[in-house]
Amino acid sequence: MLTRRQFLIKTSLIAAGTNSLPRLFGEAPAEQWPPYRRSLAIDGQGGSAFFYLQENDPALPGELQAIRDSGLTGLIVSPAPQGRFWLNDAAFERNRQALADWKSRVEAHGDVFLHVKTAADLERARTEHRLGIIFTFQGTEPLGEDSDRIPMFREMGLRVVQLTHNRRNLVGDGCMEPGNAGLSNYGRQVVERLNAEKLVIDLSHASSRTTKEAIRASAAPMLIGHTGCRALADLPRNVADAELRALADKGGVAGIIFWPYLRIDTQPMAIDVIRHLEHAINVCGEDHVGIGTDGEVAPMKRSPEWERENREWVRGSKRDGIFAATRPDDLYTFIPDLNVANRFEILAARLSKRGHSDARIEKLLGRNFARVMRDVWGG
Repeated sequence: MLTRRQFLIKTSLIAAGTNSLPRLFGEAPAEQWPPYRRSLAIDGQGGSAFFYLQENDPALPGELQAIRDSGLTGLIVSPAPQGRFWLNDAAFERNRQALADWKSRVEAHGDVFLHVKTAADLERARTEHRLGIIFTFQGTEPLGEDSDRIPMFREMGLRVVQLTHNRRNLVGDGCMEPGNAGLSNYGRQVVERLNAEKLVIDLSHASSRTTKEAIRASAAPMLIGHTGCRALADLPRNVADAELRALADKGGVAGIIFWPYLRIDTQPMAIDVIRHLEHAINVCGEDHVGIGTDGEVAPMKRSPEWERENREWVRGSKRDGIFAATRPDDLYTFIPDLNVANRFEILAARLSKRGHSDARIEKLLGRNFARVMRDVWGG
């Protein structure tokens, strides 16, 4: 079965070859939040078909325009491993090559992108209205059994490392492992080395016990870059209030995801994102909450073919236990009434209407993530 990222890549490339516009569940209103275009907005986990389109592909200009339209300052992206690669030399070489290739693509389009390696780079991306690309691995599989690979990946431009994906690896358990084992002895070595090399640790996808033990083990603030609140939707992929508080006590930040994990029944909408944001604020404070969509920057272009393939992917995910068997087949891993490039701005406008201050909204959009990055990376 295709991973979700592979599915999005496949279907977005097909759609990118058409002239159709994104179909929304009712057009998103032209909502504006005046401070947005001067704000620092960071998506705690996302992607773009840009990294898979060839330079001569006619769809590339449209993808680049969507990136400009997004108004984002930073985007954490993962060239590898997406929870699918094993711990062998071939996987290591593939991951290393993927990181090098993506870095080259970013540098070849310096008018649109900026490879972020320092906190100062984030501020530069904001003032120059470029999208700062922050590289991560969604799992420590590229390290194999050798934490000495961490400095090499940092030298290549990696700045964030997610400890696990859904499954178990050598560092600890992912959230879909029934045993809920915690951080291994090797995992503690990896956390210590990541701290020493000034890479941000991301606990997204980790099991509850791995999350708690990694927070205790780390000397630096951490991220849970894309997740939901288990108190609102009791699902393995979400984090409990106790974990949110522990993360905040260490100075960390949790980003609210745009996936169906925000509900246990029907398709989540923008109001569900807001509910999770507000719950997280109530639990751990406005300085410790952000947004991590785990989606593409460009809006999804829905067509009959796309809908058929999406339903097939959801059915496969239900068989694999990613979603409960009782969930409908027409789930979407994006928020339908935020299916536009500038979704962060629309979300900010809706938060403002609910009485959240501009200062708080700026923190949620990206200032909180930027603070953790500054604390860990330095200037």
